[in-house]
Amino acid sequence: MAWIILIVAGLFEVAWASLLDRTDGFTEPVPTAGFLVTLGASMYLLAVATRTIPVGTGYAVWVGVGVVGTFLVGVIVKNDATNIWQAVSMVALVASIAAVKLTAPS
Repeated sequence: MAWIILIVAGLFEVAWASLLDRTDGFTEPVPTAGFLVTLGASMYLLAVATRTIPVGTGYAVWVGVGVVGTFLVGVIVKNDATNIWQAVSMVALVASIAAVKLTAPS
């Protein structure tokens, strides 16, 4: 269950990171509120997950989910420019995250 909570925490990280540009330097109230709510949810769920998952492992997976998810939102939704080397790097990052999870102590 802790791993599911950790993945959800990572998805909330994707949400807050994706909202960051819409806050316009925290001057736009609605996106700023969304940013704060999703940031709080992400941190809370990370804290819950690391009650049973080692903090280093949990943090690495949380950051990885956030990085890859935010990259995908940027490219797919926000039409951010990318190239083949960034895509290859993201695949390598996903492989690294999977290795961290698979080698974590039970």
